[in-house]
Amino acid sequence: MANKKLSTVTTELIASYGNTAKNVINAYRVGNARAVGYVDQSWAAAVKKAGNRISAEVRTNAVAAQKKVTSLYTQGVTLTTDGADTAVNKAMELAGKGLEQVAANASRFEKSTGLSTLNTIAVAAVPAAVAVGNVAAKLEAQSGVLVSKIAGSKVKAKAATVKRAVAKKVARVRKAA
Repeated sequence: MANKKLSTVTTELIASYGNTAKNVINAYRVGNARAVGYVDQSWAAAVKKAGNRISAEVRTNAVAAQKKVTSLYTQGVTLTTDGADTAVNKAMELAGKGLEQVAANASRFEKSTGLSTLNTIAVAAVPAAVAVGNVAAKLEAQSGVLVSKIAGSKVKAKAATVKRAVAKKVARVRKAA
């Protein structure tokens, strides 16, 4: 820890946050893919269950409509997750470049003024930055576990219980004459 510079620790922290963000994006992507699969299966089962009560043409149209909706939804998820990935990559890149520039400017400032105050502050901040980095690394690892869980075994969906509608009596308000 004593040998690490604040800029190095901060760069690692930025990378860890970036990886965590990418894990969350992947969890969103995988979760939506699973949801689409579930909806497709449910739709196909409903159409099949309808059987002869609906014509072959209606069944074909229903399946085709579902495929179109699924395709559009999947394209939307792909566009948003790809855009989010690009944004995270760009944010990480800009943060890294900004960090390099701040470190270079701080070094240049100290050389021109002869003061080492910024270096002293940076050295004092390293332990706190390392502690935050450790927490961020744990968060990153847990977000990876989350993605694995979402992508892993299929979740058993509980069938919704249908409640019978109860007619409520509504008292009418009489106008005072």
